[in-house]
Amino acid sequence: MKRFHIHVGVKDLNQSIQFYSTLFGQKPAKVKEDYAKWMLEDPRINFAISTRSGKEGLDHLGMQVDEQHELAEISERLKKADLGVFDEGATTCCYSESSKAWVKDPAGIAWEAYQTMADAETFNGKAQIETTANACCAPKTLTKSSCC
Repeated sequence: MKRFHIHVGVKDLNQSIQFYSTLFGQKPAKVKEDYAKWMLEDPRINFAISTRSGKEGLDHLGMQVDEQHELAEISERLKKADLGVFDEGATTCCYSESSKAWVKDPAGIAWEAYQTMADAETFNGKAQIETTANACCAPKTLTKSSCC
């Protein structure tokens, strides 16, 4: 089954957690010092916020899948769109171990297609001190700077 993903950069995590918890009528499923995520069923969305993107507002969009064959199907569709898909493969991002593919749409918005395998203790597989320079999830090959 697929779940739509939205990642928003925020300035004040606690204030944003309070706002979105009220909006969604539930507390986040995962909270870290710089990140929070809600796994909503109605609508079926993985909504994440973090202070890592270096900007406020939309960071990236995506499609989260449960099964490997769903990820392969979406990755193939992205390749058919001929927009330069980057198959990242296995990675750690947003406190999760995942397998991912990335693309930028014609408007320049980064999209990821991914399957989450497990939780991770770090945001991107590096020590917390190392993460500030590489804050975003999208690979640098998709971006003009270090962020989406």
